[in-house]
Amino acid sequence: MQYKRILLKLSGEALMGDLQYGIDPKRLREYAEDIKAITDKGIEVAIVIGGGNIFRGVAGASKGMDRVQGDHMGMLATVINGLALQGALEDAGIPTRLQSAIKLNEIAEPFIKRKAVRHLEKGRVVIFGGGTGNPYFTTDSAAVLRAIEINADVILKGTRVDGIYSSDPEKNTDAVKFDYITFDDVLSKGLKVMDTTAFTLSQENELPIIVFDMNTRGNLMKVVMGEKIGTKVNV
Repeated sequence: MQYKRILLKLSGEALMGDLQYGIDPKRLREYAEDIKAITDKGIEVAIVIGGGNIFRGVAGASKGMDRVQGDHMGMLATVINGLALQGALEDAGIPTRLQSAIKLNEIAEPFIKRKAVRHLEKGRVVIFGGGTGNPYFTTDSAAVLRAIEINADVILKGTRVDGIYSSDPEKNTDAVKFDYITFDDVLSKGLKVMDTTAFTLSQENELPIIVFDMNTRGNLMKVVMGEKIGTKVNV
């Protein structure tokens, strides 16, 4: 086993599956089954999920909406996704806790580091909703922040692409995939892995990031067992 405690970062768009927006129950079920497979191995799993399938604060701001207001709407969207994922995980037989960075006491625990770590130690999956609780910060930043706080071994960024490329592989067929790359090389090459704030925070804390295709069944297990799946970013 390569990692004992992981922080899995999922985009909100990943939950859409083949839909145009919203949440695809089939995709949720597949994710829950893959996560259950690794928790059955004793791996401790924390999850941060985006809200882009429901609402993006940046998109709202670009159309004239107040950015702070939009970001608060986006935070609530991540909690909706967290509730959906929690339901799917519990249907799969995994004890799960949803913690929110904004107070929603009727539906989620407040984020408390020690409580989160205790849940993980007891074999519960912990979903962190509400981003960082502050506007102008993305869920990438929330993922890195929470990973550092709970002393995760690695951030696994599950995407629809199988790693980091020299350019967008969906637009450029000549794009070259990296199996391994340093933080400095990502910055010097201008590659997009996470937003700058999140990426810098990860680099300063020497917290590795693995970008991989979450939509291929079994990939999550391969990553945590140390197989060369996706792209690893390290110091």
